[in-house]
Amino acid sequence: MPLSGITVLEVGVFMAGPYATMQLADLGAEVLKIENPAGGDPVRQAGPFVDGTSSPFARLNRNKKSVALDLKSPDGRAAFRRLADHADVLVENLRPGALRALRLDYETLRQSNPRLIYASASGWGQDGPLAGLPGLDIMAQARSGLMSITGSPGGPPAKVGVPVCDLVCGLYVAMAVIAALRERDRSGEGQYIDVSLLESGVSLAVWEAGKYFATGEVGGPLGTAHQSQAPYQAVRCADGWLTLGAITPKTWLGLTEVLGLQAIANDGRFEDAYRRKENVAELIPIIEQATQTWTVADLVAALDRAEVPCAPISDYGEVFTAEALTERDFFWDAPGGVRQLGSPMRLSRTPTRRDAAGPALGADTRAALLAVGYTNDEIDSLVGGQS
Repeated sequence: MPLSGITVLEVGVFMAGPYATMQLADLGAEVLKIENPAGGDPVRQAGPFVDGTSSPFARLNRNKKSVALDLKSPDGRAAFRRLADHADVLVENLRPGALRALRLDYETLRQSNPRLIYASASGWGQDGPLAGLPGLDIMAQARSGLMSITGSPGGPPAKVGVPVCDLVCGLYVAMAVIAALRERDRSGEGQYIDVSLLESGVSLAVWEAGKYFATGEVGGPLGTAHQSQAPYQAVRCADGWLTLGAITPKTWLGLTEVLGLQAIANDGRFEDAYRRKENVAELIPIIEQATQTWTVADLVAALDRAEVPCAPISDYGEVFTAEALTERDFFWDAPGGVRQLGSPMRLSRTPTRRDAAGPALGADTRAALLAVGYTNDEIDSLVGGQS
């Protein structure tokens, strides 16, 4: 597999760090999830539960191994340092300074393992005026501007439905780790990686930055509409909603033909996507007057035939049983029947791993420590001292 032979230590809780290492595990890295023996990652306590196991944990921590170490104890820290000496990568998402206080920071660990790549995910970054504050996804969505453009015009603040700053931060961490591994192939040296939820969220503001840095205009919530082109949004049908994106000359003409709106096809107000955006308040009621005479299924079929981009708005019950995903074998079952989301990374020669659901707490402690030179007696003493 692409990352076979790479060992990753994860000191992660909740989302950003574990999501990053899930990507690395999917690509073949051996991920040792370091957890406190007293409970482990708090996500283990998050429901719903299946046979006593957290369903979210089993999916977020697939293809990993669990090593239970008390990093507040001298023996636990010594074992962690031994593991770090043999590791390629360490990913952590504790509050900045937490591992430094335990002498498990990058500068300390690199002294005995200069090839170590050490990645930290945090709310606000490792320095700066916000560094010491707690930073969860919703706070990052707020400070990054995402909540200011999410929701309907005039409505209350709204966050993106998934923890997007956590998830994008995790993806950036994984991408940076892979880049650092590639660079290490040339230099032989590791390095430190600092990724924040805040900057990850701000990095998504491509359209908003284009507008602000060009004109000084500050964007606001647009519901489902596009920032600068139309029609590109959800519209109402007789029995629900669909999304459409008729922003090129060809798709605009296709939309007007399907809806019987040829009279506005060459209307000066709607001449191109940008003029249609300027006059969107007039345009959408005209379109919806036509779309509300169609069912969602019939209109999607008609627009598909006309090659006009469109899609129904699916709920997750529909998504998780969708033919478009099941026919491509996106979902898979880990041992024990734990249904997993697939990886969107499809590599032709080295496909992503589909091995196991999230591990039991401490299930791999003994094997991991034996691999770095501990004896069974030493492990028994360590484990007994933690209980």
